[in-house]
Amino acid sequence: MPVVVVESPAKAKTIEKYLGSDYRVLASFGHVRDLPPKDGSVDPEHDFDMKWEVASDSKKHLKAIKDALKDDQNLILATDPDREGEAISWHLLETLAPSLKKGSEVSRVTFNAITKNAVSEAMLHPRQIDQALVDAYLARRALDYLVGFNLSPVLWRKLPGAKSAGRVQSVCLRLIVDREMEIEAFKAREYWSVHARLATPGGDEYDAQLVSLAGSKLERFDLATSQKAAMAVSAVASRELKVSSVSAKPASRNPWPPFMTSTLQQEASRKMGMGAKACMSAAQRLYEAGLITYMRTDGIDMAPEAVHAARDAIRARFGDKYVPSSPRMYKNKAKNAQEAHECIRPTDMSLSPDKLKVTADDQRKLYDLIWKRTIASQMEAARMERTTVEIGSADGQVGLRATGQVMLFDGFLKVYDQGRDDDEGEDSARLPVINQGETATKVGGAFAAEYDKAVGGDDALIEAASAGQLVAQGFVADENTSVAARQHFTQPPPRYTEATLVKRMEELGIGRPSTYASIVTTIQDREYVRKDKNRLIPEDKGRLVTTFLVKYFPRYVSYDFTADLENELDEISAGDLIWREVLGRFWKDFSKALEGTSDLRISEVLDAIDDALAPHLYPPRADGGDPRLCPLCHQGRLNLKTARSGGAFIGCSNYPECRYTRPLSAPDGEAAVGDRVLGEDNGDTISLKTGRFGPYIQRGEATEDVPKPPRASIPKGWDAATIDLEKALQLLSLPRPVGAHPDDGEMIEAGIGRYGPFVKHGSKYANLPDVEEVFTIGMNRAVEVLAAKQTRGRATAAAPLKELGDHPDGGAIQVMNGRYGPYVKWEKINATLPRDVTPEDITVEQALELIAAKAAKSPKKTAKKPAASKTASAKKTTAKKPAAKKAAPKKTTAKKTTAKKAVTKKDEG
Repeated sequence: MPVVVVESPAKAKTIEKYLGSDYRVLASFGHVRDLPPKDGSVDPEHDFDMKWEVASDSKKHLKAIKDALKDDQNLILATDPDREGEAISWHLLETLAPSLKKGSEVSRVTFNAITKNAVSEAMLHPRQIDQALVDAYLARRALDYLVGFNLSPVLWRKLPGAKSAGRVQSVCLRLIVDREMEIEAFKAREYWSVHARLATPGGDEYDAQLVSLAGSKLERFDLATSQKAAMAVSAVASRELKVSSVSAKPASRNPWPPFMTSTLQQEASRKMGMGAKACMSAAQRLYEAGLITYMRTDGIDMAPEAVHAARDAIRARFGDKYVPSSPRMYKNKAKNAQEAHECIRPTDMSLSPDKLKVTADDQRKLYDLIWKRTIASQMEAARMERTTVEIGSADGQVGLRATGQVMLFDGFLKVYDQGRDDDEGEDSARLPVINQGETATKVGGAFAAEYDKAVGGDDALIEAASAGQLVAQGFVADENTSVAARQHFTQPPPRYTEATLVKRMEELGIGRPSTYASIVTTIQDREYVRKDKNRLIPEDKGRLVTTFLVKYFPRYVSYDFTADLENELDEISAGDLIWREVLGRFWKDFSKALEGTSDLRISEVLDAIDDALAPHLYPPRADGGDPRLCPLCHQGRLNLKTARSGGAFIGCSNYPECRYTRPLSAPDGEAAVGDRVLGEDNGDTISLKTGRFGPYIQRGEATEDVPKPPRASIPKGWDAATIDLEKALQLLSLPRPVGAHPDDGEMIEAGIGRYGPFVKHGSKYANLPDVEEVFTIGMNRAVEVLAAKQTRGRATAAAPLKELGDHPDGGAIQVMNGRYGPYVKWEKINATLPRDVTPEDITVEQALELIAAKAAKSPKKTAKKPAASKTASAKKTTAKKPAAKKAAPKKTTAKKTTAKKAVTKKDEG
């Protein structure tokens, strides 16, 4: 019985079902070997020799494969059809080679979809491992190791608080930091646009915009002030207007090509707010279930049989008019090894989303997106008519334009239209029937509501700009409000979303589809970047790392250099370059750059970063003063400093006499978080100070009699710069007595503790949702909160965060939220989620591994049970001591069996 090896147990189960009892299908659970994270794993001195290590979790999976090979030495490696899949097969062969007898058959098969036909066809066409793809993997892995393992320690030593650097990760971070710098350096520019509401002789209304004034074409900034805008409004309002021309041009829109990895990630982000990692996790599940083709691909072409199936599905569902006369063919310009794969598409075009039997919401939504995009890609183009109407005065002094479009045939838009990123909107206004030469009558009161809103009830904003005009904030209109001018300001470039970041990386040639998800996740896990309302914002430590790398390693965070290196890796995949030679050229220059930083002192690094970030750290002050002058002592100069615990902050050069500090990202550079006196209370000085755990309030000063004066930490969410004496006294007064509990008369208190705001009654605590409520909560509310906490304590188990399905041995697997964070629950086994895995992203396979690992450890805990019941056992066995001796081994055997069974579950799952 030949042994087939794939990556995941879910995939193994599906393929074994297709192949039947003639094959035994086992899972490797991903990579079985990796470079150990220690010096010397890649040795540049010995032609980049690489030392591999079998992961401890992989040993039992390898043992299962070796045991299976004892019965049949025919090994079929069926890992994923990409560079990474080829590498897994190579690692498996290298590791299993000593167990294979001479003459054993080893073959490699690949399939783009997990369907019965695709798998059966692949088994008929085995091949050998593609060494060029393996070489490309080795080169990429060695490069990432050499950069990360050598550059990260430089960061740790020279830049406290930095966590790591990576070959592509650091370049991706630079994109986000550079964009933030653009936004901060951006200076908004004012301009105005003038609009008129017009009507045809039949009374149909439409809007037109002023495009020429005084016989000249208007450019964007020609109306740069409200005065110029008011003059333009007057010019339009005082003239009769006629339609000078009407032109209608046919237009068409072709459908988007089917998905490849990067476009799928972008669209999932745009339409569903799904991050790259979550998108690929859901796509992996759909692929393993045989519902879609392989999800890591740069290709957009589709197999001929799939094209015909799509056309048949369109014809059956929408009719012949939606099927183009000939199939649509798509080709991209990618040169790397993964372009040979098909696009991401459903394996069965007739399986529409409404027929899909998938319970997981993310998978259902993603399949819906993939199905619609695929079907739409083979549909007829959308046809429309774009109309442009020119309106002008008889004297030629003013000219207006109205544009719109009419949809003649929706074509592929009946099914799908791609989401848009920032500034990708298009004019889709509908226009009535307008004829050349007809009068364009201005509609009175058209902008009255907009004017009222702009005024906002504030009479101070109303003034006469000129005779018969009304002016409000950012708005000018004629007295009839039929013509209006609106104020605009140019906008800075938008921050990246995951979708636009992936799109930009793809445009620059940085990274590859299989790496995008992990890169975007890593920079967030390292706390270099945070996501806010789906926008990626660099944290201070991310700025510091990027500035350091740009200063001392400019070549290795260069967009062009990184893209060129990716192209070389692609050439290795194609067999056109030798991987060791590529590594040699890279290491020669990179090692010199590393040597150049060996003598750097931290103070030098901080001074260099301080200068580079000066525009961000010390923005110009409104009063024109020196932005580096300390706002507390008015003598010292502000500069970048490092904290003992890591990280950096802005401090005064007069330390320790002046203890002014603020974080790097303090708004306008003026948020004081250092020592300052807030006022006095009952003869005590109330001060705001900064300690190792952040800012706090203190009453008085430390003395021999009072070494620890009353203190209160600033609550999370409060801005230390806004703390005044009143707020400080409120914090020092905590805990605050609310009143005696009506049941037992014991005092209820409200305060702020380690876990946030709370109310307390005796030894019972209940959390409050908001810090402010600590100072306002009354008796009724306090009793209600405490009662609700007590009720929850008696209630049944909380609802799971996520249902993962059934365990292979029966019973539901759930993700729960616990006191110490989320965990996986199966029967009586609770396994805590690793810090880098979120409840939304965890897969069934990961859950099975966590459960199995926990189950394997559980006997150690249960071993204490016999000792706990020693007394009871002694009473029962006093008369028959020999029987007691037999009982002990029996229990031990049972425990060993349990442990062994748990490991087997993991292997099978």
